[in-house]
Amino acid sequence: MYQNLEEHNRLVNKYLKIVFVVALYWCTSILTVFVNKHLLSSDTVNLGAPLFMSWFQCVVSTWICFVMSRLSRKYPSVFTFPEGNPLDIDTFRKILPLSVLYTLMIGANNLSLSYVTVAFYYIGRSLTTVFSVVLTYVILRQRTSFKCLMCCAVIVIGLLAGRGIRKASQRCSPGGAPFLEFSAPWPWPMFSIQTKKSLTHVNQEVWLLSYYNNRYSTLLFLPLIIINGELETIITYQHLWAAWFWAAMVLSGVCGFAIGFVTALEIQVTSPLTHNISGTAKACAQTLIATQYYHDVRSALWWTSNIVVLVASAAYTRVKQLEMVRHHQQRTAPTQKA
Repeated sequence: MYQNLEEHNRLVNKYLKIVFVVALYWCTSILTVFVNKHLLSSDTVNLGAPLFMSWFQCVVSTWICFVMSRLSRKYPSVFTFPEGNPLDIDTFRKILPLSVLYTLMIGANNLSLSYVTVAFYYIGRSLTTVFSVVLTYVILRQRTSFKCLMCCAVIVIGLLAGRGIRKASQRCSPGGAPFLEFSAPWPWPMFSIQTKKSLTHVNQEVWLLSYYNNRYSTLLFLPLIIINGELETIITYQHLWAAWFWAAMVLSGVCGFAIGFVTALEIQVTSPLTHNISGTAKACAQTLIATQYYHDVRSALWWTSNIVVLVASAAYTRVKQLEMVRHHQQRTAPTQKA
């Protein structure tokens, strides 16, 4: 009786923790998207340098982790931060793949935001499930079941039915639409898987992984800023020396740190698959908020497209969950018989 009650309480606490972390991820992610959109496209700021903004977010995140590490050494009873050395070659080699994916992911996200509305952002996020299936076959050579493939087909049909990609392409710059459609979604599934793997290299310490990842990403962004031609944009920016501008940039950096931290935390307490589906559902809620906030009027066909994509994504999650349960039962069956 006591053991059953203790097990029940343990499961309840586990699920409450998962719900809290997922809710925290949703709130932080939605806030970060709106803050970034304001910096990139609003009439007051209109920075026009998405990769520079991404780099600055990594710089702020790195400094937050660095200050926390110093405070933990000076006041260990108040602050805690895991021991680690970001300059260690072996650590750099193990975390670098994650940092490359992280750089591509947030760079692609902010580039997308500079081209399209927050409401359209959902379309790129929805393609994550499709890219996850493709990458699973290309990299791991693992085939996906017919039911999962049908769910992916419905997702694509739902997106095309709403004609969202074609409409967004008309609003994008000439080079923006192809980048948005094909580059933005694909790092997400790989990043989720690589985060789960990288956590094992830092003893499941989310703080330490965030520190390493952001520090390495600050270096990776520098050549991308130059290649994208943002140096001239930054130098000639009219509000470059305004205090309010840098205050807004620091706020964006804090949001960038928060989303990186809670993303790793959600992947740690759930799974890469759950995180990808959570992100898709979050993007749907984000779309609803964006259409109301920006007074963005959409057609019935567009809303139908979003509903179809959401239902197909949920169906994919359910099918995948049942397949994992079935696979687990098949693996444990011989042991139980023995």
